[in-house]
Amino acid sequence: MNSIYSKISQQADDIVYSKTDAEDWELSLSEIEELINTLQPLFEELRKAVVDTDFENEAEEILFFKEVKANVLSKLIYFKEVYAIEIGKPIVSYAMQHEHFMEKARKLKLFFDDNLDFYQYYRSKATYFDKQYFLRGHFDFKLCLGCINYDRDPQFSTCYDHKVAMILCNEMLRIYVNKKLHSLERIEQIEKSRKDLPVHPFTWTDPKNAAVELGYAIYAKGSLNNGNVDIKEIMTYLESSFNIDLGDYYRTYLSLKGRKRGQTLFLDSLKEALIKKMNDDDRL
Repeated sequence: MNSIYSKISQQADDIVYSKTDAEDWELSLSEIEELINTLQPLFEELRKAVVDTDFENEAEEILFFKEVKANVLSKLIYFKEVYAIEIGKPIVSYAMQHEHFMEKARKLKLFFDDNLDFYQYYRSKATYFDKQYFLRGHFDFKLCLGCINYDRDPQFSTCYDHKVAMILCNEMLRIYVNKKLHSLERIEQIEKSRKDLPVHPFTWTDPKNAAVELGYAIYAKGSLNNGNVDIKEIMTYLESSFNIDLGDYYRTYLSLKGRKRGQTLFLDSLKEALIKKMNDDDRL
């Protein structure tokens, strides 16, 4: 593979992962816009490199349109889609936001249903139609029904390179939309739980990961309802009672597990604080 193509593709990866969380890609609209404005000229640079340079053989050309171009293009389309989704998100109520993301989830499902045959071909790493799908000048409308060329440039597009990019993009969008739906469902559960609680002045003032540590300790010990309660219920109650959003608490839990030292820093500090108080009380 021509080093120029690989270098540009790697640049796209580096740009995205240097500015985003590798799992969540949670960004503000201005940050998304900045990424789009960075990736767009990179994509144009990739186009110029292909137009100005011949591929060494058919295998290199297939690899480029099946993987390299799709990698860069999928990220560009993804962030444009996320930007459009966030701009169009209603702010009136959580219920309307939930429906907004549900509608996007339905459209994503429809895309994968409509493209199931090619999706299976691509994900199974099949190659028997690669010449028709990923070589320029091999367009066959019978094989490429519903295919859309991103730029209509015959020097920089094949029958299905855009479809691969859309698959990669929509797989990322599916994760993004599911996370948004999960977050909204949590918020709705917390709001509902708060309505059933008495008015109180308590607000959690320690770090969020300390509350997560406490919640998982209660769950592991089975301290509530003889252990007949799941972690989601415990975390929702903590969030409701102490006016705190714990976010992706399972991910926080994994980071606690991954500590080389001091997996239970907060619980240890509770024990130390209680022992200190008991000793101080004895001295009075």
